[in-house]
Amino acid sequence: MSVKKAPSARRSVEAEVEVPVTTQSAVERRAAETELGSLITKFAPTRLRLIGAMRRSLRKRLPTAHELVYEYRNWFVISYSPSEAGHEGVLAIRADADGVKLYFNQGKELPDPEKLLRGSSQTRWISIESASTLTRPAVADLMEEAIARNRVPFAIAGRGPIVIRSASAKQPRRRPD
Repeated sequence: MSVKKAPSARRSVEAEVEVPVTTQSAVERRAAETELGSLITKFAPTRLRLIGAMRRSLRKRLPTAHELVYEYRNWFVISYSPSEAGHEGVLAIRADADGVKLYFNQGKELPDPEKLLRGSSQTRWISIESASTLTRPAVADLMEEAIARNRVPFAIAGRGPIVIRSASAKQPRRRPD
């Protein structure tokens, strides 16, 4: 049985937005890409191609987004935000030795008729086993709806920078079990 999805009442509206331009030189971008590559191989070497495909897919959807990279002790996160403020991020990739997940920062508010989203907090996620998961209509709809509902608009033109931040320095050391 085929079910037509009713269009969401909240769709993105293109609006001219004055966003402070963050320019990143080619040298700075290459250095950030190199550092990000070393993080990926440190935490998820077997998933290098998957993470690359996810980044390309999210960059295609959000070309002006800032890629905010947070390194934690046992994982890393790449958040896609309209600014350098991580809390404004819409979607995020989280990867560690156990797998790769696509996070929806306002996931609790998203319509999820196929019950794909996991987690009980505001931020929900989907486990990603292959790049084809991102092309599934239900997953693509969730991503588009998350972008459309974002409270802070993305810039219309330009290319967002890659910003590497280490969150692990702020975390207290875990006691051995």
